[in-house]
Amino acid sequence: MKRTISSYLLIALLIFLAIGAIPSGFSLVMDPSGESIGFPPELLDQLQRSPFKDFLIPGFFLITLFGIFPLLAVYGLIVRKEKKWMQKMNPYKDQHWSWTFSYYSGLLLILWINMQLFFGIEFGLLHFAYTMLGILIVFLTHLPSTRRDCSVH
Repeated sequence: MKRTISSYLLIALLIFLAIGAIPSGFSLVMDPSGESIGFPPELLDQLQRSPFKDFLIPGFFLITLFGIFPLLAVYGLIVRKEKKWMQKMNPYKDQHWSWTFSYYSGLLLILWINMQLFFGIEFGLLHFAYTMLGILIVFLTHLPSTRRDCSVH
């Protein structure tokens, strides 16, 4: 099956998200202070207003939600293999499960950034960039050409 440009762009953005999230997540798990990836000590102070006391749990979130989960979506988008158990969990029955995983990856990214801001982490350029990345993933997922590529009918 020939893919559209929108599907290739979506795959590229999901890979970009995972490539950034997995090493950063592992760094935060290994050093929950965040110093090893250049976080200033003030950021750990700002984190105290959130449910987390250090970056250990956010590191696991980065690895799973923004690393492994988007890579599963990429796998599904490329291989298009039917996984009945994944399709059963998919609320969008007219779309392949990888479409739903892509959509949720974008939504989770937007939510993640907004939660950081809600808990008092100061807004920075990376917040803007990753919010735009999340919006772009959601936008590309909902393009008619992408929906056609991912249709199960």
